[in-house]
Amino acid sequence: MNPKLYSLLALVLALLVQPVLAQQKVTYSLSFPNAVHHEAEVQVTFSDIKSDTLRVLMPRSSPGRYAIHEFAKNVYNVRATDAQGKPLRIFRPGTSEWDVLGHNGTVTVNYTLFADHADGTYAGVDETHAHLNMPATLLYAKGFEQAPAYVSFHIPQGKNWKVATQLRQEKGNTFFAPNFQYLMDSPTELSDFDFAEWTVEENGKTKTLQVALHHPGTPEQFADYVAKTKKIVAEQRAIYGQLPAYDFGRYTFIGCYMPQAVGDGMEHRNSTMLTSSRSLAEAMNSLLNTVSHEFFHAWNVERIRPKTLEPFNFQEANISEALWLAEGFTSYYGDMVMVRSGISDLQKYASDLAGDLNYVLLLPGRQYHSLIEMSLQAPFVDAARSVDPVNRHNTFVSYYTYGSMTGLAVDMTLRQRYSKTLDDYMQALWRKYGKPEKPYTLADLEETLAEVSGDKAWAKGFFRNSIYGSQLPDFTSLLAKAGMALRKAKPGEATLGMVPLEYSEEGAKLMSGTFVNSGAYKAGLDRTDIILTLDGRKIRTEKDLQKVLDSHKPGDSIPVTFSRLGQTRSTTLVLDEVPTLEVALYENIGKQLTPEMKKYREAWLGSKVREAVTTN
Repeated sequence: MNPKLYSLLALVLALLVQPVLAQQKVTYSLSFPNAVHHEAEVQVTFSDIKSDTLRVLMPRSSPGRYAIHEFAKNVYNVRATDAQGKPLRIFRPGTSEWDVLGHNGTVTVNYTLFADHADGTYAGVDETHAHLNMPATLLYAKGFEQAPAYVSFHIPQGKNWKVATQLRQEKGNTFFAPNFQYLMDSPTELSDFDFAEWTVEENGKTKTLQVALHHPGTPEQFADYVAKTKKIVAEQRAIYGQLPAYDFGRYTFIGCYMPQAVGDGMEHRNSTMLTSSRSLAEAMNSLLNTVSHEFFHAWNVERIRPKTLEPFNFQEANISEALWLAEGFTSYYGDMVMVRSGISDLQKYASDLAGDLNYVLLLPGRQYHSLIEMSLQAPFVDAARSVDPVNRHNTFVSYYTYGSMTGLAVDMTLRQRYSKTLDDYMQALWRKYGKPEKPYTLADLEETLAEVSGDKAWAKGFFRNSIYGSQLPDFTSLLAKAGMALRKAKPGEATLGMVPLEYSEEGAKLMSGTFVNSGAYKAGLDRTDIILTLDGRKIRTEKDLQKVLDSHKPGDSIPVTFSRLGQTRSTTLVLDEVPTLEVALYENIGKQLTPEMKKYREAWLGSKVREAVTTN
């Protein structure tokens, strides 16, 4: 026999007779014996550890957020044992790290978690529920990133809690995640929630959509919420032509609208976490607008995903230059789908559009940062905490709203110049990058815009000027095609500038820094200054201020006395014109709404649902 062949056979036989190695896995167990005081008890076992030292970590960031949150601050009573229950030594090398020494291949870690902030980023535990964002809840270990995880939830005695999650149910209240990234991306609500589900048939496959809502409302309100959520799902499905291929075949809307909840919405791969202290009775449409935004993320960001967010780093801030599309275009569609579905009317949409345009066009931030640079500011603004005052009212415009109005600009331009739409653009991104789950770059976005429009030069110029730069088109002419007038809301009226004031017997205190493009800024007024007199009149109430402004016109110079750090000073202020814009419907202001304008509106904001959705 050939010696080399003999050696090969011997090696194969040796491998075959070796004992099967244990597979790495992670097993979690969560219980809530002290829920009244917002504590959870967590046990996690790591099996088949490959290294002498097991490094256990608490996440510092969370999917859908981009800032550092230091979740370890709510973890205590940490202890570790081996497979026989023997206590193990723990060394603390960092704020979010625990090194476990002297193990025998298996380590069980027990700890207490304090959780009293029920939103999309943190966790909240009390007598009514356990609301868990996994990065704020679960420790993990280095080297176990690809290991499957099993999570068991122990329902407190006497509670009728159920479990809502995108994790796959194994048996009873034990659930499965294929790996660490999926586990961390799987928020979970344990409570006595209302539940509904329906199915959509696509290409011979059944896709299930679920609503699990923890709320104090009536069954009728819940039914209305579910019916409108179905409309949102149908309209967004119509944009892309199909629902995503959900892992485990389902998507879950997880809602908590309870008094102790904090308003938020957070997208995940096959679910979304929706929170608010407001009830369905008082804020149905506002809450559904968040549903619309977050569900659109199931395509845009969860699957049409920027390369700069891959893979998500749970120990650092995560930045991407493409949040203007990931979040901004999602905001544009979130609002627009509310109209297409018939949940909101045209007048409400025009009013909201005016608010967004005011924010983007009037604030000075675009002179400091491009749209890309605004996206890169996310770790400083996205639920980030800051003790010291910042100058963001001057230097920052949110990539959510700025990106949304950029989406409006692209949509209107494609419609008016190329007989295409932003729907066409999003469909193209879905086919090229979302459906095959191939992360995109900025160059990919520009290339796709060129393909959809058929105008490479325009796409290149738009990206150069409006994405890498800060230019925006003339929205007045763009909206006129839809019979909408973008105009000044109070032409000819004078103002100090957009600055909040707190009135007292002493005067009017500036509650924030002034805007660099305002007369107040140029006059040297700043945060905490107290305006004593304007044009010789004492300013103690809003009525006092309005009397002065009514007696002047924009451009007038008036004397100002103010107090700063206990000293009285004087300056001269040039009054601004009230800059606020409004979006008025032609039919409401006596302008002719032509058949062409009506047709344009319908093509833009009319329903796109063309086929019935199979429901049960």
